[in-house]
Amino acid sequence: MSNKMWGGRFTSSPDAIMEDINASIDFDRHLYRQDIAASKAHAEMLAKQGIIAADDAKKIAHGLDTILSEIESGKFDFKRALEDIHMNVESRLAELIGAPAGRLHTARSRNDQVATDFRLWVRDSIDALDKALADYQRALAEKALEHAAAVMPGFTHLQTAQPVTFGHHLLAYVEMVARDRGRFADARKRLNESPLGSGALAGTSFDLDRDMTARALGFDRPSANSLDAVSDRDFVMETLAAASIASIHLSRLAEEIVIWASPLTGLVKLSDKFTTGSSMMPQKRNPDAAELVRAKAGRIVGALQGLLIVMKGLPLAYAKDMQEDKEGAMDALSALSLSIAAMTGMVRDMEPDIARMKKAAAEGYATATDLADWLVRVLKMPFRDAHHATGRIVAKAAEQGVPLHRLALEKMREIEPRIGEDVFTVLSVDRSVKSRVSYGGTAPRNVRAQAKKWLRKLEKDKS
Repeated sequence: MSNKMWGGRFTSSPDAIMEDINASIDFDRHLYRQDIAASKAHAEMLAKQGIIAADDAKKIAHGLDTILSEIESGKFDFKRALEDIHMNVESRLAELIGAPAGRLHTARSRNDQVATDFRLWVRDSIDALDKALADYQRALAEKALEHAAAVMPGFTHLQTAQPVTFGHHLLAYVEMVARDRGRFADARKRLNESPLGSGALAGTSFDLDRDMTARALGFDRPSANSLDAVSDRDFVMETLAAASIASIHLSRLAEEIVIWASPLTGLVKLSDKFTTGSSMMPQKRNPDAAELVRAKAGRIVGALQGLLIVMKGLPLAYAKDMQEDKEGAMDALSALSLSIAAMTGMVRDMEPDIARMKKAAAEGYATATDLADWLVRVLKMPFRDAHHATGRIVAKAAEQGVPLHRLALEKMREIEPRIGEDVFTVLSVDRSVKSRVSYGGTAPRNVRAQAKKWLRKLEKDKS
């Protein structure tokens, strides 16, 4: 028999395998709110333009509201034979209101319909992610303020470099999240134009008011080219690119939490809320939440790569390949949302071992740069000479098996005779971090000021 979706050109039903590979309802059912909203806007516009009767538009709107209620209450019967969310909604609408349902698809195609629905869904996802990222920033800034003066080792190459504060370290991630939010905001701005009314690819001969539907759906404007409107998936790729970078930032802190929580370092503790045990080893406390955040970055980056490969060779306009744009993106943005929530929880939950952090910060001759700076500032040595002298003093301390601040003054004077007793004022980790007062530096007063600034901004943005 003829397929109702495709019309009289087809005289028999598709093979079961064709039905399986062609159906998208298993994942595009998540577009139901957006699909119904776009359909209501389209019907209202058709009536206003005199393309369909006002009474038919009212029946369509009422029927769509009924379908929305059925889906949200779990009473709607999704049918794979109807392929996608659009035909499932339209078929049920016909059962509810009869012939007027057939007028809804006037002057539109599933091509512009899905492009509209998915833009709306991605836009809603960006808005939700932005709120979650703001909460994550708040958690980081609050913890940074609380531990603005807690000294910890700063690393390069995962080797002890210079002392920093725990608060300063956390604020680095606040800055990363700010850039993540900026990328999502940019993606949202570019996606916010309406494809609805572009038809299959060439527009329509009906006198549509595309500005009206764009306004009704919260878009800034209608799309200017019908070919581009139905074939564009830049908005998904750009959002996934922003999601990928955000996931990498989350993964970096997750990795640090795994390192910090290890007994080898013992710099932070996580409670039972974000750790798990072992089925064999009763002593274990595993940072599994952090490990899973670290792993989910692979899924998110993979979704971006998958879509880029799908789109790379497609001629204009629409091709069925583009049905593969949704499942990976939906999974990726869901994984990102969960990762943000997990990281926010872990940041609020973790407690630094301040004494152990400070002890670790003092190891590895972390104040060697402070010594070199003292030689430059007090003895007026060229920095390269000071660097060389400091390296020899560090070697002497290592030979003696003592930290820099415990090395005898006479041993230092064997290398640089002009060194005075006051050199010891710069060799403690506390004095080191307090001295880093340049803008953006780790000095506790800087950290407190930056943390408070971020908390004020986040509170202002929320209101």
